[in-house]
Amino acid sequence: MQRSAIKAWFVVHKWTSLVCTLFLLLLCLTGLPLVFGHEIAHLTGADPDVPAAPADATLRDLDAQVATALQHFPGNVPLFVGWDPDAPLMYVNTGARTDTPAPQMQTVLLNTISGEQVPAPQFNEGVMYFLYRLHTDLFLGLPGLLFMGAMGLLFVVAIISGLVLYGPFMRKQRFGTLRTGRSRRLAWLDLHNVIGIVTLGWALVVGLTGAINTLAKPLEQAWQTQQLGEFAAQYAGQPKPTQLASLQAAVATARAAEPEMRPAFVSFPGTGYSGDHHFGVFMQGNSPLTERLYRPVLIDATTGALTAQPQLPTYMTVLLLSQPLHFGDYGKLPLKILWALLDLLTIAVLVSGLHLWFKRGNTATRVAEIERAQTQEVA
Repeated sequence: MQRSAIKAWFVVHKWTSLVCTLFLLLLCLTGLPLVFGHEIAHLTGADPDVPAAPADATLRDLDAQVATALQHFPGNVPLFVGWDPDAPLMYVNTGARTDTPAPQMQTVLLNTISGEQVPAPQFNEGVMYFLYRLHTDLFLGLPGLLFMGAMGLLFVVAIISGLVLYGPFMRKQRFGTLRTGRSRRLAWLDLHNVIGIVTLGWALVVGLTGAINTLAKPLEQAWQTQQLGEFAAQYAGQPKPTQLASLQAAVATARAAEPEMRPAFVSFPGTGYSGDHHFGVFMQGNSPLTERLYRPVLIDATTGALTAQPQLPTYMTVLLLSQPLHFGDYGKLPLKILWALLDLLTIAVLVSGLHLWFKRGNTATRVAEIERAQTQEVA
């Protein structure tokens, strides 16, 4: 590699790394407990342990479930209903108005058979929610999301530029070499390079999926505007429904329309996920892979009739697949443990990079060091 190219890549790696490192440290530290979010919720009672339902159990009517939830928060309106695929539990999100943001929602967890309330903390309270908001948007909403997404992209650029520099710098050394006998700085540099190359693939996946996840809000809004807007246009000028059709019947209609899938959650009219005139029954697959893919079924909120089964656009499918991959949710506990170990190694890369920055020399010195490594073997 020519000197000018080495210098350019070195400058890119140095500054992209420096700008994003502190935020990446924050993401790694907050992301570590979030990887085990389900397990922590189970231990703390946020995810209650409820015995499995008998195969022949009769589920309580969904409209009665919603009425029960509203009794706990008088004056609220229903926003979302969803099911736990592993337990006879369902949640009912309510709010003061149909466009209530998630941080202000109030939730009731109910047994799907008896209808009894299951004690559990609100999803938007507690330490884990605090870590989640800090990890995703720094409590700044959409601007915070986009900022963290930009840091994720800088991280990807830092990884790629580091890989480009790794080749010529390490070509004359055996993999994993740590030069501890010459200087402390060289030992730190070798440690930084070795751990960085070991975590390369994982870091790229997590960095890219993290950046994609920060675009969730804009992508959802684009989908709502483009695809759902076509169906909403058919109801232009009509008043919003004041008397809703049966939720139980709407879910039954969706099940009949997608018999190979199961309902994951339902959005009520006005929440943004299904327009002002529809229930949005979001169906999911039954296998570990297809359960991450959703098919919305729109049910007229006044008549209960099936309106449409729109196909999610490609960008929404990419978003849905990237979310669990970011936190290692595909492979249950073994994959989560691997994710945690790689997270800790990434923290080591970031810390060693900061150490090298504080012990830095000028750019010309570092470029000369890489040039020498291309042509001579270091003992």
